[in-house]
Amino acid sequence: MFDSQPIIELQNANIFQGKNLILQNVELSVSKGELVYLVGKTGSGKSSLLKTLYCDIPLLNGNGKVVGYNLKSLKIKDIAYFRCKLGIVFQDFNLLSDRNVYHNLWFVLESTGWEKRSEMDARINEVLNLVGLGSKGFKMIFELSRGEQQRLVIARAILNKPEVILADEPTGNLDPEVTDDIMHLLRNICDLGTAVLIATHDYRIINKFPGKIFRCEGGVVEEVRFAG
Repeated sequence: MFDSQPIIELQNANIFQGKNLILQNVELSVSKGELVYLVGKTGSGKSSLLKTLYCDIPLLNGNGKVVGYNLKSLKIKDIAYFRCKLGIVFQDFNLLSDRNVYHNLWFVLESTGWEKRSEMDARINEVLNLVGLGSKGFKMIFELSRGEQQRLVIARAILNKPEVILADEPTGNLDPEVTDDIMHLLRNICDLGTAVLIATHDYRIINKFPGKIFRCEGGVVEEVRFAG
């Protein structure tokens, strides 16, 4: 069993987009190794909530902690180091099209302070094998299927052994079979102890890969039970 102490916690938090209040009095708790879904219609505040959790949007009201960092008191100079403890996965992959699979990952390690080539090689090979791309390191991005590109995005997200993965519609443009492959991968990552918070509107995956569910609706967030 993993420590049940929350690794993400929001208390009485108001989420703003600019001057607009998007979500109010948010109560959210995610523990180590937990799979959690954030559901709601487009425009309901899911992405704004995720952006608040990785400090792209400041937390102005209420309290919030992520991987031990206080979101309200986190200094700008510390945000880059804070984000090294997170894995962020988006629907638009943001991969470097002029580099192959291996060098997409090398760039991340180099940018986050890794220096020893042997350790970097070992870590890249480890994550590529974990996501099922062990033989694809030499491939350019355009040579990968969309499912393989999403696997690479997940590999990039877990390079620095994050305590939390935040995923915004990670299966939004994938067919059901590939979606299931990606969800199996994220479920396996949870089983290794990493908390995974997924914003999605795909109830099929929630039914197939159950977890805790929070719904954004009408400016509030509430925990719900999903009956299938």
